[in-house]
Amino acid sequence: MADEVDYETLPSNAGLGVNMIAGAMAGITEHAVMFPIDSIKTRMQVFATSPAAAYTGIGNAFTRISSTEGMRALWRGVSSVILGAGPAHAVHFGTYEFVKDFAGGRAGGNQPLTTAMAGAAATVASDALMNPFDVIKQRMQVHQSEFRSVFTAMRVVYRNEGLAAFYVSYPTTLMMSVPFTAAQFTVYEQVKRLLNPRGEYSPSSHVIAGALAGGVAAGVTTPLDVAKTLLQTRGTSQDSELRRVRGMWDAFRIVWTRDGMKGFFRGMSPRMLTHMPSNALCWLSYEFFKVAIRE
Repeated sequence: MADEVDYETLPSNAGLGVNMIAGAMAGITEHAVMFPIDSIKTRMQVFATSPAAAYTGIGNAFTRISSTEGMRALWRGVSSVILGAGPAHAVHFGTYEFVKDFAGGRAGGNQPLTTAMAGAAATVASDALMNPFDVIKQRMQVHQSEFRSVFTAMRVVYRNEGLAAFYVSYPTTLMMSVPFTAAQFTVYEQVKRLLNPRGEYSPSSHVIAGALAGGVAAGVTTPLDVAKTLLQTRGTSQDSELRRVRGMWDAFRIVWTRDGMKGFFRGMSPRMLTHMPSNALCWLSYEFFKVAIRE
């Protein structure tokens, strides 16, 4: 089409602000739409002390939560994600584009190392901002959570556990998110280039590339996500060992002792189910807003 926007080659002086706004909008859209599945993933990863909080699969969890607690329980904590996801995704995409430009990632041809480096840098920056919101989100998602307000949760967690509670999982989050994002951006850029070699705005190629990238990245990093969930929900547990979990390796030890190898893949199916469509939606939204804002 003659009037299509060649969004990849638009002037660079519009770049950083556009990418940050597009990233913020994409992040909020992504997390809000897939939030109920994320809630199920969190509950499946937590070592439940009550039989009522033990689930055999996504369908079983959805049915039992909605019938005993109501559909609203699946959305509990979404406000924390909305508050954090916008700024965090703005920083994420802004950093990604800045580092990719700085490292010469637009010079042409396949540059997976530059793409991976930009993706990793974006994650380090955005996770520092998002981690406290993610802790509060999971504290609100767990079975019989005492919290209904983000700000109440923040105040209570800070009062009882201190500032460290918001960042106890940050090293684990980085250990997970850096390879996750590096894999995600690398797979996305390679598949997008394969499906859309002309670099035009192509919703179908963005959706397919985003979904594949999300599925690959989510699957291989599930063990680290299990450890992260244990660390972020430790303050809600009635189990003294879980309440005292100190870091990633301690979390790994507990998972291995209690559930063996299969314990490291608790919640993998809802995690992948969340990330494939959410990544597809995120990249589609991001690429759309890049075009819409610049027009």
